Amino acid sequence: MAQRHGEFLERGARVFALSADTAPMNAAVAEKLALPFPFLADPGRDQAVTPLGFADEKDPRQISRPGTVIISPDAEIVFSVIGRDYADRPDEDMLLAEVEKLGLGPTTQDRPEIGTPEAGPKAMPLDDLGPYFRGAKFAVLAARSRYRDVGEEFRDDLKGWVQMVDRYLEALTAVEDRRP
Repeated sequence: MAQRHGEFLERGARVFALSADTAPMNAAVAEKLALPFPFLADPGRDQAVTPLGFADEKDPRQISRPGTVIISPDAEIVFSVIGRDYADRPDEDMLLAEVEKLGLGPTTQDRPEIGTPEAGPKAMPLDDLGPYFRGAKFAVLAARSRYRDVGEEFRDDLKGWVQMVDRYLEALTAVEDRRP
């Protein structure tokens, strides 16, 4: 969404990220990825993560599933999608189409001030993300080839993973362009 932030603003949407991590951990991610929008922290998962349905109660790590909500100017949730797991994220084209339905005029959003960053214990350096995602993509392609006789739903899931990883890889190339 950082890569296409301007398109969201053109359609009248302001973007905010939310995580169950601490504010310093979010600041480290925001700095690393040069996010052009605020990254909110809810480490207790009680302010937004759980009320919005993002909490994964079965995960012992107390993480949240990725999700997206679109809130109208009159504070109504008009769209919500919650991922099945940490890697199930919505496509930006779909989100832009949902925002466009609101018929809002263009808006602006100030670049957020990033707090004191403190990377989490399992944080991956930016330079490692590209090889990581390329490895994930090739693993999925291998699984798709190996299990080509399984159901259509599984094949569609694998195709979606490859497309998602391609979006991540493309977004990584734009990180430096976003740096102030």
